Order: sequence, then C-alpha cells, then structure tokens
Amino acid sequence: MSFLIASVLADPSYHDYLAILKGARNGLVYGVKVRFPHALIMAILFGRGDWPTRLKAIFRATKTHAINLAKFVTLYKTLMLVQKKANGGKERSIDTFAAGLIGGYVVFGERSAINEQIVLYVCSRVVASFIPRANSPYGMASTASAAVKPVPPDSRYFSVFAAVSWGLVMWLYQHRGETIQPGMFNSMTYLYRDSDHWNSLKTLLWHNK
Repeated sequence: MSFLIASVLADPSYHDYLAILKGARNGLVYGVKVRFPHALIMAILFGRGDWPTRLKAIFRATKTHAINLAKFVTLYKTLMLVQKKANGGKERSIDTFAAGLIGGYVVFGERSAINEQIVLYVCSRVVASFIPRANSPYGMASTASAAVKPVPPDSRYFSVFAAVSWGLVMWLYQHRGETIQPGMFNSMTYLYRDSDHWNSLKTLLWHNK
C-alpha cells in the first residue's frame, strides 16, 4: 500500500490534482494561523460578554477565515487547471486573473466582516504594488520563477505613500468614520478617542475604562 501511495505521489500525471488538495490544506492551516491570534487579541481588547461568548466568536472567526481561504485556493487552482487543459496544456497570462476573479466573487463576494477584512487587505496590497520599486540585484521580470524575489518600494515614494495613507485615514476617521472598516474603526477609537478620557489613576494607567 505504501508503495502504491508513493508511486501516485511521484506520478506527474497526478501532480496537478494533488496540488489542489495540498492547496486546500495550506489555505486551511494558514487561515487558522492568521485569524486565531487576531481574533484572540480583538476579543481581549474589544470583546463583549463573558468568556464563553468570546471564545465562540474566536472559533467562528477562525473557522470562517480558514474555510474561505481553503475554498478560494481550491477553486483558484481548479480553474487554473481547467483553463490550462482547455488551452492545450499551456497557461496564459489572463488565466490567473480569470481564476482570481471568479474565485473572489464566489468565495469572498458575499459581504461579511471576515470577507471585508480579507478583501481590504488584498486591495491594500494591490494598491501598494504600484509604488515604484527600489533598485535591487534581483530580477524584476513579472514572473513567479525562483530567480525573482519581492523588491521593497523606493523609500522616497513610500514616504509619500505612507503620509497620504495616514492623512486620508485620519481625516476619514474624524469626518466620515462610518466608512471605515469596523475592526480598524474600533482600533482607532481605542487609540485616539478612548485615550482622551479617564476618571482615576486606574483608568489612566491600567484599564481603558
């Protein structure tokens, strides 16, 4: 049996299908690693109700994030394989966009707090990718080959990007707070509004309220 399993794993004809399975596994694991500590900290800082209620919220958030990532990776890799086979075994540049477009709509298209956070995170990375890159000894070709590594933004342009981003978000928080993502709004309230109020040494240095 072990020989049969080993032969299947080493057989190139099964590689693309096994890659879908491995992608689902990695999406699930990564979702747990990313969401659990975030949900735990948010429950400690901003959670309401007793701890059993908070633990349930942590579990739901972690489960949703992990399952959605697993679904997206599975759907994305499946669509990439389908397109590759339909194109005679060749992958086209448009295939990644099409697979991401469909996967994003199906998995993350329904508005929820978790989906909104993930989409905003992805969007911020897309916007940041347009900052001119710094000089680097690594290859700059638009490919995922092993010879290419991420290049940090040019520090001059990043300074402007950071300044504009913070200027805009602080203006939005003060004048159009209803448009900010709830998790970030709560964090900003904790930092910038709650810190203006206290009624004792305890609420000044130990407890927020």
